Amino acid sequence: MTTENPDGNASLEDRILGGLDAEQREVATTLTGPLCVLAGAGTGKTRAITHRIAYGVHSGVYSPQRLLAVTFTARAAAEMRSRLRDLGVGNVQARTFHAAALRQLQFFWPQAVGGALPNLLDHKAQMIAEAARRLRLSTDRASIRDLASEIEWAKVSMLTPANYLENAQDRGAPGGFDLTAVARVFQAYEDVKTDRNVIDFEDVLLITVGILQEDPKVAATVREQYRHFVVDEYQDVSPLQQRLLELWLGGRNELCVVGDASQTIYSFTGASPKHLLGFKAQYPDANVVKLVRDYRSTPQVVKLANDLLASRRSGGPAADAAWAAPLKLVAQRNPGPQPQFTECTDDEAEAATVAGKIRTLLDDGVPASEIAVLFRTNGQSEAYEQALASAGIGYQLRGGERFFARKEVRDAILQLRAATRAVSESEPQPLGQLVRDIVASLGYTDTAPHSGGALRERWESLAALVALADELAQNRGPQFGLADFVNELQERSVAQHAPTVQGVTLASLHAAKGLEWDAVFLVGMSEGLMPISFADTPAAVDEERRLLYVGITRAREHLSLSWSTARTPGGRANRKPSRFLDGLRPDSVASSAARGRGAAPRRKAAAPASCRVCGSMLASGAERKVGRCSQCPPSYEEQTFNALREWRKDVAQSADVPAFVVFTDATLTAIAEARPSSLEELARLAGVGPSKLERYGEAVLAVLTESSTF
Repeated sequence: MTTENPDGNASLEDRILGGLDAEQREVATTLTGPLCVLAGAGTGKTRAITHRIAYGVHSGVYSPQRLLAVTFTARAAAEMRSRLRDLGVGNVQARTFHAAALRQLQFFWPQAVGGALPNLLDHKAQMIAEAARRLRLSTDRASIRDLASEIEWAKVSMLTPANYLENAQDRGAPGGFDLTAVARVFQAYEDVKTDRNVIDFEDVLLITVGILQEDPKVAATVREQYRHFVVDEYQDVSPLQQRLLELWLGGRNELCVVGDASQTIYSFTGASPKHLLGFKAQYPDANVVKLVRDYRSTPQVVKLANDLLASRRSGGPAADAAWAAPLKLVAQRNPGPQPQFTECTDDEAEAATVAGKIRTLLDDGVPASEIAVLFRTNGQSEAYEQALASAGIGYQLRGGERFFARKEVRDAILQLRAATRAVSESEPQPLGQLVRDIVASLGYTDTAPHSGGALRERWESLAALVALADELAQNRGPQFGLADFVNELQERSVAQHAPTVQGVTLASLHAAKGLEWDAVFLVGMSEGLMPISFADTPAAVDEERRLLYVGITRAREHLSLSWSTARTPGGRANRKPSRFLDGLRPDSVASSAARGRGAAPRRKAAAPASCRVCGSMLASGAERKVGRCSQCPPSYEEQTFNALREWRKDVAQSADVPAFVVFTDATLTAIAEARPSSLEELARLAGVGPSKLERYGEAVLAVLTESSTF
């Protein structure tokens, strides 16, 4: 089909399909019947499906009002709507499952149920606490949170308080309660909601499903409204969402699903990849297209991601369906730096090391907004907040204060809205410059302030709005005016689709799903954190591996993985690197190539437990590192130790990091006393890991050589 546009310019294929690769083009031109797109990380799945929708609308196959695109987060839905507008099909509905169901429920409730729709409950905590009090159960904030998660899992799994117990035997003890108590809390919570005349988010789906099942007229109306469906992130669909989708379809097969089983990381919420992996069985005539060309990451990052999946050892027959034939990515970018693996002495040193590396990237021109530090649990963020603040590096905590809730952003939107009444539609001034002029009164300037703190944060928020105006004006064309920009901001505010803010991102691995950066630091890569300690089944460990895979594939070019051997400075060094890194990091036992290059062994010999001078037991990590108790005199030459300290000071000042990040005093003492004459001898010393050996080894040996001539 070659369709000319009205003004006789480039054909429809050129305008919509011209920038797609062969597989993306196959997705975009397969407009009817069931279609399953297995799309690996960074392979352009959103591009493929939005261009498919645009091609279908522009060619007349789809009516934009009769197509529903569904995804899992408000931000992803907003991003999809934005792309569709850029492609000239802004009237297509792109929503989350919950938003689409709520819209239908609000419309059909009066005729299907009668009366006013109950209020929607924002948070469950207060009512779960009341339910527990009714049962005279003692709870705290953590147990209430766990009970809320368990009730959400039960409801999206389409369980009720009556049949929860028989279907939850492998769920452990949520919130510290036995399953019988959880079932009673579940029922009491439902009773409290009924008493208060409120419904929760899961009820929105459940009630919509119930109405569609029981009212043929409502079901027929919905099916008449929507003829074609697209579902993104299909690996994360729950049984309840799948049932709603089936009712929307009503036996039809005009369905396109997109997903990647290797990115299934929400099983604990009821998500399951079985519907994605079983799509061909459900629709035997379905077309299946695999997107494996990775345009996001360098070959070095892609190889690490592929190797991580390939290194999984099966826990038995189909131990986890999410691992059925994982997609193997094929890198399309030019080569980049090798991923870095860094072992640190403790959490504080790890955070300082990461801050130092970030400073180097910033000095090399990498924007702060293109750098992320990702961790397994939110509790790990504090050390990195402190380290970045100490280094004078701005950051934003994903999950912290929302962009559109900031005062300067709210003030800017108010001023922009007010300005629309004063600015003529024929205003010749470009949108970007117009926005600059309007927000200048709030403190925006074309150059960033030299100071940090609140002033810099306000400027960064306003700069993000200006940059968004420039981007939208370029994508939407000269007809996109100030009023359109204000409407876009309003929609993004509702969806929490924030523009990019200059600042290093701190986020959990789960929160990073769907995002990407030029440089990614995966921190806390030790046993107990990755995989998390409570992942005690093969399926749970597999999900942790997939979570790490998601983290790795967030990086475009620079990737760093780090861990610490102790929690606190001077603490017992009893942590081990994550099992997932075995065979991936150059110095691990499984890496025979590293052995051939003469790399240091995976484990150094244990530090001596007794003083090599007096024989007394060593009490601290620092003493064990030098092999001598604090009471015995050092055996190094003073000028050697001083030379090493001066060298360390210069290196630390140059990198703008604390001196201990280069080497601790204990490590300098050990070096000065041992006076190694080769890299191999230096590598044997505690505190000299592979990365420090590579970065500082030759310089340390040079200092030792020079100091011997004093």
